[in-house]
Amino acid sequence: MAERTQFEELARQLSAVGAVKRDMGRILPPDCPAGSAAVLTLLGRHGDMRMSKLAELLAVDMSVTSRHVAHVAARGWIERHPDPADKRSRILRLTPAGLDRLDELSRRTTHLLAERLADWTDEDVGELIRLMTRLRASFGDCRSAPLRLPAPVSEETTRTPAST
Repeated sequence: MAERTQFEELARQLSAVGAVKRDMGRILPPDCPAGSAAVLTLLGRHGDMRMSKLAELLAVDMSVTSRHVAHVAARGWIERHPDPADKRSRILRLTPAGLDRLDELSRRTTHLLAERLADWTDEDVGELIRLMTRLRASFGDCRSAPLRLPAPVSEETTRTPAST
């Protein structure tokens, strides 16, 4: 097991991740704040889902999720359809406009990461992904499993989470 000093240094390094997240947030379009980007990203990654599942994946209260969903729905990026299994519930689904916005967010995020990590090797980036996924899993983050590394694709079709 790691020594106390290592855990203290890890805590310092993790607190600095906030600066990385803030920098990533600065590249978002004005009409798509981080919460909206997270909704689009999760729907893009996991497919259609109920609001309760989205709230679980966002790890926020249902009222916060409702505000994010209302924001993206008002812009036409998602649709809310009645759940055939429970008419009181709604299934959230990306629209073509939502897919376009998600692609734009992915391009922005991918560009920023490629720019900032230009001196990293592919192995370094892969190791960071592996370790961060493992860290999230150790904390019980439901979004951390399963790890699915994307196959190499063209830059135009690469989807990178905007803020999850």
